[in-house]
Amino acid sequence: MRFIALILIVLAAMVAVGCGGDSDEPAASATTAGAASDQRFPDVVDVRIEPSGEVFDVAVTLSSPYDTPERYADAWRILAPDGEVLGERVLTHDHANEQPFTRSLNGVEIPAEVQVVTIQGRDLVNGYGGGDAQVALPGRG
Repeated sequence: MRFIALILIVLAAMVAVGCGGDSDEPAASATTAGAASDQRFPDVVDVRIEPSGEVFDVAVTLSSPYDTPERYADAWRILAPDGEVLGERVLTHDHANEQPFTRSLNGVEIPAEVQVVTIQGRDLVNGYGGGDAQVALPGRG
């Protein structure tokens, strides 16, 4: 059932990318799969990055099957190729009734020389890890 839900989310994201808005710059999107029952970290299952003037708006979908108040996906971050943290979205509660879930971070400044970023999820207990996503920035490269 989880696999079917993941496929539906991926298809919906593909349709959304194909039916973009008025912007001259297309949104970047990346999808990764994951989520095993012994999963230690949240997986990044979808990313949308849209230019907003000189900055970027980033929406990340995480999957964390163990979401409880004691252990949940508590953040995600954006990394430059050299490992520099360009942005981080802290999550203050579990999303047990909302899996997978998407949260945004707007106004992210990304240096002009950066063409690809990595998105990683963080687990309250185990830290960063799991299935991440590499995304090419729209309008660069």
